[in-house]
Amino acid sequence: MSEFAFDAAVPQSGYRWWYLDGVSTDGRFGLVIIAFVGSVFSPYYFRARQRGPVDPEDHCAINVCLYRPGGDRWAMTERSARALKRSARSFAVGRSMLDWDGTRLTAEVHARTAPFFRPLEGRVTLTPTALNADGFDLDGQGRHRWQPLAPVASIAVDFDEPDVTWEGHAYADTNYGERMLELDFTTWDWSRATAGNATTVCYVANQLDGSTRSLGLRFDGTGAVTPARVPPPCELPRGFWRVERTARSDTPLVVARSLEDTPFYTRSLLRTEEHGGGNVMVHESLDMRRFRKAWVRTLLPFRMPRFR
Repeated sequence: MSEFAFDAAVPQSGYRWWYLDGVSTDGRFGLVIIAFVGSVFSPYYFRARQRGPVDPEDHCAINVCLYRPGGDRWAMTERSARALKRSARSFAVGRSMLDWDGTRLTAEVHARTAPFFRPLEGRVTLTPTALNADGFDLDGQGRHRWQPLAPVASIAVDFDEPDVTWEGHAYADTNYGERMLELDFTTWDWSRATAGNATTVCYVANQLDGSTRSLGLRFDGTGAVTPARVPPPCELPRGFWRVERTARSDTPLVVARSLEDTPFYTRSLLRTEEHGGGNVMVHESLDMRRFRKAWVRTLLPFRMPRFR
């Protein structure tokens, strides 16, 4: 069985995504790629579900975010099932694809950014140091699951458009669920910090019923996983859209760079407060209460168009 299982079944009106990120060794460059079946943040999928059960394969996308000094590139075009091809080891939407050969994950990117349709063309290779086969519940009913697939990894990024080449540390996981996030969650915060040959992941998910699911896990270079204490919350400055951004750390953190600042989520690179201290932490905050607001979903098509 392929570790990435790109052909995994997704229930009606459910979702699955495969996520990878990378940060350059000097911390100046970053990359995120997310492959979606049942695009959880899609206004089109949200609207379709209001009419009844929906085939998630009819709402698929590969989101590519390239972060660099001098200008980022961001692309996400949603497409119907006829543009999707997936097997245990490969996942393609349109001309972009991911392929797992058993030792490394390769992404071929052929996309256009929104809203200006600039080209985004390149190749990414993620090589795991450790793989993980265990999944974890994010809620109390087992409706939403998370599996860190390659918690410790290296990455090589080579883009022609724009001209960018770098290497660094990386991470990959998958999330999947039988129904949409906004039906069960209010907010969550996620982070991964890689130091040497180990990665620590913190996941704090707040649910609509008032309960909280907190996960702290440490993965070493052999693939061994041990529980890790979830540190106390560290409040960070809100961005332009005023989304709460809360990381978990025993020492003060600063936002080294805001990668995404949207009406319902933020993505950031964090460092310890001391100059040059600590390793870069990748952090995300998600507010599904915001996503449920109609005005937020009205804005989203400008960043994520849909083509059949």
